[in-house]
Order: sequence, then C-alpha cells, then structure tokens
Amino acid sequence: MENILYDVKNIKETLPRVAFHTLGCKLNFSETATIARDFDASNFQKVSFDSPADIYVINTCSVTDNADRRLKGLVKKVLKQNSKGFVVAIGCYAQLKPNEIAAIDGVDLVLGASEKFKLIEYLQDLTKKDLGEIHSCEIEEVNFYESSYSLNDRTRSFLKIQDGCDYKCTYCTIPKARGVSRSDSLENIMNNAKKIALAGSKEIVLTGVNIGDFGKGEFGNKKHHHTFLELITSLDSLDLIKRIRISSIEPNLLTKNIIDFVAKSKSFVPHFHIPLQSGSDKILKNMKRRYLSSLYVDKIIQIKTLLPHACIGADVIVGYPGETDDDFLETYHFLANLDISYLHVFTYSERSNTEAAVMGDVVDKIIRSKRSKMLRALSIKKRRSFYESHLGKNFTVLFEEKNKEGYIIGFTENYIKVRTPWDPSLVNTLYKVELEKIDEAGYVRFVNPR
Repeated sequence: MENILYDVKNIKETLPRVAFHTLGCKLNFSETATIARDFDASNFQKVSFDSPADIYVINTCSVTDNADRRLKGLVKKVLKQNSKGFVVAIGCYAQLKPNEIAAIDGVDLVLGASEKFKLIEYLQDLTKKDLGEIHSCEIEEVNFYESSYSLNDRTRSFLKIQDGCDYKCTYCTIPKARGVSRSDSLENIMNNAKKIALAGSKEIVLTGVNIGDFGKGEFGNKKHHHTFLELITSLDSLDLIKRIRISSIEPNLLTKNIIDFVAKSKSFVPHFHIPLQSGSDKILKNMKRRYLSSLYVDKIIQIKTLLPHACIGADVIVGYPGETDDDFLETYHFLANLDISYLHVFTYSERSNTEAAVMGDVVDKIIRSKRSKMLRALSIKKRRSFYESHLGKNFTVLFEEKNKEGYIIGFTENYIKVRTPWDPSLVNTLYKVELEKIDEAGYVRFVNPR
C-alpha cells in the first residue's frame, strides 16, 4: 500500500503544474473557470497562481489602462516564481493588442477570442519563446458561442448567458474584443444552472457583455428566439437554486416587466446594477448611449416603488472628452439626488480605435482624477446611508468561504456586506439575521442569528 501511495505521489509531482489568474469582469471569471476545467486532473496539476507552476494562464481585460499595466506586473511576478514558466495571455486585451502582448518579455503564447477555448491544443511545446506566439482571428469571424460558468467559489457562481455587443458606444472596445451580440440557448443555460446548484452553490450571478440583449443570436442568427424576461422566468422555476442575482444590465433594456417579475420572484434578489456613465444628456448623446437621464430616473423610481429595500449600483465615467465643469457637476448632483446605493467610478482613459480617442476637448488627467475622487467619496456616503437605512431589519446572509483576517464575510440578498468572527460552520450557509450596526471597517454587524 505504501508503494502505491508513493507512486501516485510521484506521478502527481511529474504532471505539468498549471495556474490561472483573471483580470476584469465576472464574465472573464466564468470563462477562466470553464477553460480551467478542461485541464483534467489526470494530465495536469492545478496550483495556486502564487506558487511555482509550469504554465501560467492570465485572462486579460482591456477596460482600463490599469488592467493593461497589471498584466505586465503579473508576468514579472510569475517569472520570479519560475523563470522557465510558460506564460499564456488570453482574453480581451489579447484579442485587441496581440502584438503588444507578444512583445512583453516572458509572454510565450497569445490566444484570441476564439482560440482561448482551445488552449490545451496549443500547449504541446512548453519551451520558452524569445517572442510570444500569436493565434488570433479577426473579430468579425468570432460568431460562435461558448457556454461558461464558474464553480471556484461554492457560495456564488457566475453563469454566462450572453456574449458580445452590437452597441456603438464611443469609448468602448468590447465589441472589438468580443464580437457581435450572441446568446447561449435557453436549454443550455437551464442545464448549467442545474449543474451549478447540484455542485453546492447557493447563488448564481447571471453575466455577459449585454445581458439584457439575451436571445439575440441564440441559434446562430440575429433573431431573438427568447427574451431576457423569458430566461429569468424559466430560471425562477428551478427549485434547486436559492438565489439568482442579475449583474449589470443596460437601463434601456431593463423593462418594467423585468422589474415587476423580480419584485414577485422567489429566487431573484432585490439588487440591480445599472450603468449610467453620465448624468449629463449632452455627454450621454456624445457617448452614443441609448437613453437619456430621464429614462434612468424612471427606472430607479420603478424599482424603489416595488422594492424599497433594493440595492441599486451605477457605473459612471468621469473625464470623457468635452466634459466641462458644469457637465460634471450636473452628473454629481444628479447622482447625489438619486436613490441609489453605490457607484463604480471609472476615470476615462483613451482606448485606441474608438471614436472618443480622436475627439477634441481632452480633459486634463489631473482634473479627471479630482472628479473621480469626488464621486468615489459620494459613493461611500451613498453606501453608508443605504446600510444605515436597513439597521434593525431582518435579512438573510449568504456567507463566503474565506477567512479574512479572522472574519467571515457575507452578503444579504440586497447586497449589504456583513461580517462576524470567523466560524467555519457558517461557510456556504444562508443565515437569517437582524442588522445591528456598522463597524469601523464599514461592514454591518448583526445580532440574533437564527
């Protein structure tokens, strides 16, 4: 028996070690997890990204300049762990700028939007390269759909339902990185949701590039065979799933019928993340967004009327070309007076091959930074006010799996972040609590768990 165990240990130690790291959005996380599952345990040994590995896979993002710089930092980091490690870059940045990435010292392989799902096929030779090898097709050729979902965190899984985008927002590179809008089939999504639930996840987060456009391209053409409302209605019928959360959804696609349905749903939680980008109609028009500020206000009112405890987040871009002080203050006051719960603030950065990058009236980077700080401060106030308005009320917390500095972290259905001293028995459990107070770190503490 000892010899058998020893042989198994030796075999495992000789398997190529592979490590994964994801930059960017929930969609990237779902795809990284799916690609990683292709690395069967009998042929590869999966290890932490912070440890020596034979293969390092980095799923890149190109929403901001910071994500680009982080890639270079990660490559340096892994080569310190293993100078002979084979470094692979996949994802949006890899599709948009393959030559730039291939030229980064230490990168050996760059795979585009289609090729990333065939990663194993490109790993026959793990010899370090002087210049990264590129396999990438034109984005116009990327018209197939790859189902994806994550199972890395037992308490929450990201389920991809849609990919690509047909919108033409002037600042955005995503259509060039991911292609046209296309959707998974309703049948596949339902089957994947069942797999996730049976694997032990208590919460599913629906993700994609433009999830409100779900149904377009479901069977390889531009028609809508199903709608997003039909999808969430079907998912709500699955008794296996405790919680379903909608990730970012465009305000013009968040219909009253969808809001009405969530309000009466048994599985969908009262949490919406709705991109705004600007409170100035002038800027929204210049961005080629498909709504004006008045429509956004209407959506918030509809949600809060039916779901007064709902958490609502918003994306905002500051420093867009031509944004004057008055335009920014219009956005600031618009948000300050709006019944939302938090902000994701993005400082505008020029992205090549976008309309906005060649516009005049460039906003100085120092001004961009100041405006960003003002909105981030507003977001802190908004979140605290939202938390305070729910103290003394009862909610259900889903606890995460990690021990963070002696605490276990969890989220209520309406996305209030709570913590309590570490207790492993709480991991992946739904716990009814009374919210008591906000602690020094900004988390909510609770009493009377039951």
